[in-house]
Parts: sequence; C-alpha cells; structure tokens
Amino acid sequence: MSKPKRKLAVVALGGNALLRDNEKGTIEEQESNTYDTIENLVFLLKLGCNLVITHGNGPQIGNILMRNDAGEQMYDIVQMPLNVCVADSQGGIGYMIERILRNVLVEHGIQRNVVTLVSMVEVSPYDNSIENPSKRIGKFYSSQEAKILADTKGWQFKPTSKRAEAFRRVVPSPFPLTIFNSETIKQLANSGTIVIAAGGGGVPVFFDDKGGVRTVNGVVDKDLASAQLAAQINADELYILTDVPFVYKDFGLPTQEKLEFLDYASTNNYLAQGVFSEGTMEPKVRAALLFLEKGGKQSVITEARKLADKSYGTKITMKI
Repeated sequence: MSKPKRKLAVVALGGNALLRDNEKGTIEEQESNTYDTIENLVFLLKLGCNLVITHGNGPQIGNILMRNDAGEQMYDIVQMPLNVCVADSQGGIGYMIERILRNVLVEHGIQRNVVTLVSMVEVSPYDNSIENPSKRIGKFYSSQEAKILADTKGWQFKPTSKRAEAFRRVVPSPFPLTIFNSETIKQLANSGTIVIAAGGGGVPVFFDDKGGVRTVNGVVDKDLASAQLAAQINADELYILTDVPFVYKDFGLPTQEKLEFLDYASTNNYLAQGVFSEGTMEPKVRAALLFLEKGGKQSVITEARKLADKSYGTKITMKI
C-alpha cells in the first residue's frame, strides 16, 4: 500500500525574518533572526508537510549596493549590475537559511535534505515597469548626488517622503511570469527535500528572439514570485509570513478590523475599495489571490510565531 501524498507548502519569509528595522545587519543579528523564524517552521514539518522556502532580500540588496558605491568611490572597484547583486543576495541568504535550517532539523531529530537554488524568473521585456521604473532601492542621495549619478550612470531617481530633499534610485519591478527550474524544484520537494528558491523574487530575465537568456536590471516582488512558484509546482498552500498576525481592514485607523477568514470574491472587493495598506499588505494579498487563481487551495498571511496556532492568521480560499 502506497504512502499518502504529503501536503506541499510554499513558505515566503518576510524581510523581518532576517533583518529588522532597528538593527545594523550584522551576521549575528541576521543569524539570530533566521533561527527564530526557522524554528517556527518545524510545526509544518512535524505535520508531515513538504516545504519550499522563499525569502525577501530588500535590506540586503540595499547593503550590497552601498558596498558597491563605497568600493567604487574609495578603491575604484568596478560596480556589478543589479542582476548580479540579486544573485549574490540569493546565494548569501540561501546559505544562511540552509545552514541554520540544518541545525534546527538536527535539534528536533528531523531527517530532511536541504538544497538552495539561485533562481532566475522570466519577465516580459515589454513590462510597463521597465519603461516606468518606480521600485525604490539602495541608499538616500541628495538632489545633487542623484543628478551626477543620473548623468554618469543613467540611473533614474525619485524623491522619497521619508527624508526632506532625499532621492533614491528607482528600478523596474516586472511581473514574474515563470520561475526557472520549477519542475526540478517540484520533484525535489515532493521527495521530501526542503528547497530554498526564488529568493528576493529571483533574478529577472527574458528570452531574446534566438532563445537566449537576457538580463533585466530590476527586482521582482518576492510574494508574487512565491505565488507563481507555488502554482507551478502545484503546492497545496502558500504561507506569506509578515510582522503582523492577521490582515486588517483599515489598518491603523479607528475603523481597523481583523480579517481571519476570507474568500476570493470578498478579498477582491476589499482590494478595489483600497482597504489594505498600499506597498505593505496590498501586494501580499494580491499574491495570495494569484495563487488561488492558479489552482491553489489556501493562502495564509500571518506572523511566523503564530504558524502553530490555528486561531491566528488570515486564511484566504476561493470559497469559505
């Protein structure tokens, strides 16, 4: 008699899973945060789930770009393009997650293989964001610094509301169409191997008219890429981990309301009404819906520490 098929889940780790706003970003801080987050995933493994883990890279990409700047200014070291920086971040973060995950598995007596993949993601070369970039990355610059960099490097800048007279570089954030090697990821995950993939949304690339792979110097939304990957590998559930235990309607306002159970139609209506925080919760909700549109059974948005408690987390399904 064959064993019952294990549930397959994709878990998207939020940026705060590795590096938090009030921290400098030392390796000790990041490893401690990663350990705390990974410890909370043991619950899913003990339920018998197969896992694919994705992760953000926003703070790390910012730091890599600043190191690029410093190396060029102080030592005349040639800067690497953004697509290489995204790949660098996937390797570094993936290594950290994999090493700590292996230690956590040993502590809990769980035997699983773990593998990290540096992932590319296909995007359209005609994506609107390529001509109209809006994703802010990297350090803050003065208007004069921004003008010099725009003239010498061709970078584009936009002002930020966080600091007066401060500008940040803006880059494309194209929609993820497909994740490379998804069939391999699926096979590994269904065999019980824990796969770390599509880190930071993956490196955006496109195919030219001869089938060659060409790069896009942009970044891909991590949650959308996670949803696409989850759909491609026929995952049962998508977990999007963030820093709050629930999705809230009108978050931070007197009309704030906790939303625990949602269906596809009502969630779409909420999006149309603009009740989710733009730039923070709204993209996560859109990713959750994308997974359902493509055949997923359930999307869960919650805080990592609440995974084991069924009374926490916003659960979104096609129908309640």
